[in-house]
Amino acid sequence: MKLTARIPVTAAMLALLLSSVTGCNRLKARDQLNKGIQAFKNARYEEAVGHFQNSIELDPNYDQAKLYLATAYSYQVVPNLDTPENLKIAQKAIDGFQAVLAKDPNDLTALKQIASIDRNIKKFDEAKEYEKKVIALAPNDAEAYYTLGVLNWIQAYKNATTILAADGLTDDGNGNVKKSKGACLKLQEANTALVNEGLQFLHRAVELNPTYDDAMSYLNLTYRRRADLACGDEAARKADVAQAEEWDRKAMGARKENERKKEEKTGGGVTMQ
Repeated sequence: MKLTARIPVTAAMLALLLSSVTGCNRLKARDQLNKGIQAFKNARYEEAVGHFQNSIELDPNYDQAKLYLATAYSYQVVPNLDTPENLKIAQKAIDGFQAVLAKDPNDLTALKQIASIDRNIKKFDEAKEYEKKVIALAPNDAEAYYTLGVLNWIQAYKNATTILAADGLTDDGNGNVKKSKGACLKLQEANTALVNEGLQFLHRAVELNPTYDDAMSYLNLTYRRRADLACGDEAARKADVAQAEEWDRKAMGARKENERKKEEKTGGGVTMQ
């Protein structure tokens, strides 16, 4: 009877001990998270990574620490750098955000972060897929539409400069009337879908944010890419160039207005009596 009576007491004590250890680890994990956040705010990203890793080791279910760890990795990714080390860091960041999405596929922060990393390592098609996922969840996100438009322009511009170079030309930004018929047909094949879709995205961004000067600037650039596609149609080429110039003027006007509002908000527009 005495032995039997001791069993539940021992089990209870063990449970209490485990609970105490778990609680202690959680406190330590939180402390490491806070230290990591402080290092992150001071741009000490490698140090922050170490603290976030410690936090996760202490509490493997600490989702907030996992999100911060992935974010700290993402801030170490150097845009447009194709070195193995940079790509390795980028993949660590993506893996971290993918782990967040495994638990919550609708986490907008993780979706936007992966899209940003893919852009930085020039995986443009992948970046566009994630931006489209953002739009599916947040259909009024003007920045996502803008980013998609920019990515389409980047791809179209690369296609254009490559095709024009093969024709012995450099881009003049006004439809490149000196290009051969063969080059124009190649441009139509490579860029028609990219340009049309890009214009749709950028116009939507401006609809959502009527003073979105960056989106207006890329409408200017994208209409110049559409001017390339007017093979032998001089009226269409001129119309696209005119559209481009109009959006350039709108962008400058919107930029001035945005700067004025910013000055007023920060007190720059206040005058002394």
